[in-house]
Amino acid sequence: MDERVPFDVFSRLCPSRGTLEHVTGRWGSLTLGALYEGGGARFNELRRRVDGVSDKMLAQTLHALERDGLVHREARPTNPPRVDYGLTPLGREVAERLLGLIDLVEGRMPEVLAARERYDGVSGETRGGR
Repeated sequence: MDERVPFDVFSRLCPSRGTLEHVTGRWGSLTLGALYEGGGARFNELRRRVDGVSDKMLAQTLHALERDGLVHREARPTNPPRVDYGLTPLGREVAERLLGLIDLVEGRMPEVLAARERYDGVSGETRGGR
């Protein structure tokens, strides 16, 4: 019996690679995090929370995450129409793991900034010809 995992993100043809890109890309991870923290949101609420994202990029991100089954879009027939976005159970699980990574990175930023300073100092001195 073959017990290997049927999907391999390291294979260029594996469909999991596209989903990983949607989840770990700048706007995907921030959108998932914002939806998780807020328990759902409308488009403009998301745009305000995810500082710097354009309407076009947010719309594309939401479509990709919805297609992957991570985000649920609910359009309500009100006047004006209301559209709410929330996480699916799979989206919540993914967002929880992303937020763990985000917390780790935020908590270790002093080390990251110190490493950057060391690198930039050495880089400017020894890597000047690159």
